[in-house]
Amino acid sequence: MIELAESYLGNITENASLSERLEKAGFKEHCLEVYLSQADSRKGRIHSRATSGVDVGIVKNRDWLLREGDIFETQNGKLLLIHLQEQKVMVLSFTELINDSSLKRLRDRDINLVHLGHVLGNHHWPIIIEDGKIYVELVIDTEVIEATIRNFSIPGLEIDYEWRSLKEHTHHHHHS
Repeated sequence: MIELAESYLGNITENASLSERLEKAGFKEHCLEVYLSQADSRKGRIHSRATSGVDVGIVKNRDWLLREGDIFETQNGKLLLIHLQEQKVMVLSFTELINDSSLKRLRDRDINLVHLGHVLGNHHWPIIIEDGKIYVELVIDTEVIEATIRNFSIPGLEIDYEWRSLKEHTHHHHHS
């Protein structure tokens, strides 16, 4: 039998009463936990298996992403806690300082950076800008994203990779 979750209750990091409700409910009998990929967090219909082995179906609107700590209530009255798995992301950083003495080089790099931002947005590649770095979610083939970025030949731009959870900081570009 599948537990169907359609009623979104909120997020435990933003709602203290929901967090208390989760604790009071008792995990063993009334709560389910699932670990989802970042790709699953976008889907409108998600099939997963809870840590307890129970099959779970989640139905939500596609125009919002599931986040770490989201809580649903199943049709059978159980609480469902969402966890997001870490994923490999591309990290863009700069080895050259911005106070480069060559103004022409700075202008060229600034123009290329604006163009890069435009291209990332047009491709709908989710990004986070944090601590002077740009984190790009690898939603398509790594080689395609890397080739696209390297095509700009931005001086001092380094491409690296790391594992992290993008959580709710991801920027998504929507067209009306």
